[in-house]
Amino acid sequence: MKQRSTGNLETLLLLACLCVSARGQGQSAPKHTVNPSTAADDATPGYFVDHATQLGIDFRGVAQHTPTKYLIETMGSGVAVFDFDNDGLLDIFAVNGASVTDPAPKGFTPVKAGPAEWNRLYHQRKDGTFEDVTERSGLKGVGYGMGVAVGDFDNDGFEDLYVTEYGGNHLYHNNRNGTFTDVTEASGTGGVKTAGQTWYTSAAWVDLDNDGLLDLMVLRYVKWDWDDVWCGEHREGYRAFCHPDIFPAIPALVYHNDGMGRFTEVGAKYGLNLPGKGLGIALADFDRDGKVDVAIANDSMPQFLYQNRGGGHFEETGMLAQIAVDGDGRTYAGMGIDAQDYNNDGLPDLVITNLANQKYALYKNDGDGSFTYDTYVGGLARMTLLHSGWGIHFFDYDNDGLKDLIVAQGHDLDTVELNFPQLHYKEPMLLAHSTGKGFVDVSARSGPAFQEPWVARGMALGDFDNDGRVDAVVTTNGGALHLLHNETPTRNHWLTLNLVGHISNRDGIGAEIDLTTAASTQSVIVSTAGSYLSSGDKRAHFGLGAETKAASIKIRWPSGIVQTLNDVKADRILTVDEPAPRPQASPVEHP
Repeated sequence: MKQRSTGNLETLLLLACLCVSARGQGQSAPKHTVNPSTAADDATPGYFVDHATQLGIDFRGVAQHTPTKYLIETMGSGVAVFDFDNDGLLDIFAVNGASVTDPAPKGFTPVKAGPAEWNRLYHQRKDGTFEDVTERSGLKGVGYGMGVAVGDFDNDGFEDLYVTEYGGNHLYHNNRNGTFTDVTEASGTGGVKTAGQTWYTSAAWVDLDNDGLLDLMVLRYVKWDWDDVWCGEHREGYRAFCHPDIFPAIPALVYHNDGMGRFTEVGAKYGLNLPGKGLGIALADFDRDGKVDVAIANDSMPQFLYQNRGGGHFEETGMLAQIAVDGDGRTYAGMGIDAQDYNNDGLPDLVITNLANQKYALYKNDGDGSFTYDTYVGGLARMTLLHSGWGIHFFDYDNDGLKDLIVAQGHDLDTVELNFPQLHYKEPMLLAHSTGKGFVDVSARSGPAFQEPWVARGMALGDFDNDGRVDAVVTTNGGALHLLHNETPTRNHWLTLNLVGHISNRDGIGAEIDLTTAASTQSVIVSTAGSYLSSGDKRAHFGLGAETKAASIKIRWPSGIVQTLNDVKADRILTVDEPAPRPQASPVEHP
């Protein structure tokens, strides 16, 4: 993830132009500006306010910074947004790090030293405030936490948690009474224990073989241990974090759910075992063949797109699909990722964050198995060139029926300004509004939550007060957790669907929803994956603009069942149960 220069002429011209505007800001974080040539009259700003402290959230992450500069210090941890007690209100689970010995011996595994290093579970009360229920929930954690994935793996109607760590992972079963039990050993999901191969990052629950049970995909970053590697910077004498190019890639782990509480690792069997440097994972049926595919953001190597060929077989097609590299054919520091249909053409698209001087990668699905690198045409090149992104999501913050973008930002190098004064370690969040013809940076006009510079990392979305406006929770590297409450003034209407599977997995993960109004058709993929190290609300949210109802809603369940709802009123949360399959007609005997 270390900063790289770029030799592309167009990129250099953009950089030169932006450096002029950045000059004179010294070491302070840059304020967002809107480019007049790309701004549009309909680029409606949002309004977000950080209410974390006010609502009782006092989390502070542990990311120890040592003189040795271990690479893990740059990564931060994730966050989950989910309703663990089924009271209709979203709760928050924040992953935390652990103490690091410096110097650390080879094979060292960090262990949480006390309450300051615990993971934290915050329960939302009916009045909108939060209470810390970590100790009684059983979710304090063990080691250096990285990521989290939410999914109901046993289909009992209560969400379970999978937490990744450096050194090993933990599966927590929801006991349906506000407590969780660590079932890692019994389930077989703890991960490989071989020293140097235990750096786990993002994970995702997904039914890979459509048997109605959620399987688990767990990314690993690199083969890395605590060896004391000296990595210098441009100025002699400065200690720096080593570039991931130094460390070998490593395959993800893929656990198949047998429905009896046990999982079997099937990465090689399924074809999901190419060595990568995985940081983000997203799910979608990119070719609309009824089988969920998997996209992986890799750091400083080609990105992966695993196409589901059926029968438990996947094929990596990233290069053929033209999402492996950027528009110039270059690899980049893939970190956060999301998959949704941002241009309402019925095809899931991709976006991947990376480091400054690389431009966030926007890939438009062409519907023929390939994608178009849409970063320049979509307006992201200029607004992201000098920024470093981690957690990212498509979402419709103003409910106008077009999916916007929100990005958690901050460089990985705490000394980056010594050599690149136009870049910054701490950065404000990015909010990009979709005009239907591209994205426009509206961060500067979107409230105080987009003015504060943070070293932001993980991010998860969800509507905490069920008012139809999607909110965000953001982690920072060694800092506070922020709850960005969406208070955007709008008269637009909305609809949120909570799917309940019966033949399919209970969460409906992998289902595709097409919602049609008199004005347009939108598509949403049901998933708790995406972003960076984080897990979001499984409910599917739609902005309807001026429309007061959905003319039709078509749901393609993972089971293959297709369900259609007509004339659905807006401005509510609707629970939709998967219908039973239609009985097959009895064969008729003919004489």
